[in-house]
Amino acid sequence: MIYAGIDSGSRTIKLVLYDTVKGDMIARAIRDQGLDQADIAASLYRETIRAHLGSAATVAGTVATGYGRNALEFADAAVTEITCHAVGVRRLHPEARTIVDIGGEDSKVIRLNDVGKVQDFAMNDRCAAGTGRFLEIVARRLQGSLDEVARAAADSSNPAAISSMCVVFAETEIIGLLASGVPGQDIMAGVQVSVAARVAGMLGNRDPGPVHLTGGVARMPGMAGALSRALGRPVTVALHPQFTGALGAAILASRQNQSLEP
Repeated sequence: MIYAGIDSGSRTIKLVLYDTVKGDMIARAIRDQGLDQADIAASLYRETIRAHLGSAATVAGTVATGYGRNALEFADAAVTEITCHAVGVRRLHPEARTIVDIGGEDSKVIRLNDVGKVQDFAMNDRCAAGTGRFLEIVARRLQGSLDEVARAAADSSNPAAISSMCVVFAETEIIGLLASGVPGQDIMAGVQVSVAARVAGMLGNRDPGPVHLTGGVARMPGMAGALSRALGRPVTVALHPQFTGALGAAILASRQNQSLEP
């Protein structure tokens, strides 16, 4: 049977179609978020199903997650992104014990127990520092796309020290570094180090076990390496890192006869 999971995040909407017989995703789709997120999500849902299945009648159930989950009336249930990321990452990486999800407007550290249940989590959702938004602001200051600037930062051998943990003050600090002639690649490398340090601080001194990185920032060159150095252990970029929440939602939809977490 086919189930759908849709992750209505702050910057993008992700959709997964999951086949329980194959035990795998049969389709993934993504679209930028906008003012009318419910309409954008519904359009993405209809178009993806039409392209891969032909009819919505073939979808046995749909679960929504993410910031906009409660606005998606076509979904059968809404589940928190914490739970969905845990289920999605464990499906792809059964060894995972800690998930670091760095999205557009927040970052999360989710710790799992031996059977993959959420043990505890920490979230930064009140400050842009430590999020994809912060990195986008820096890239704009450096007059390049995020991918371009990140690829250049991979060649940096002298990351700039970014001391400000507030995005407003950090941006001012970056302007000063540019005026002082610090190369853009060193500035972006320094920002990655700063973001990684902030995320590592959310975990504290607890043993994280195997760490997997998800979210749009996971696709950014150098970010996993910066986080690995901050944590002092390997960090694996999850398969399909932007879609782990949607995948988890689809898997939970397939368990609809069981109790879903609120």
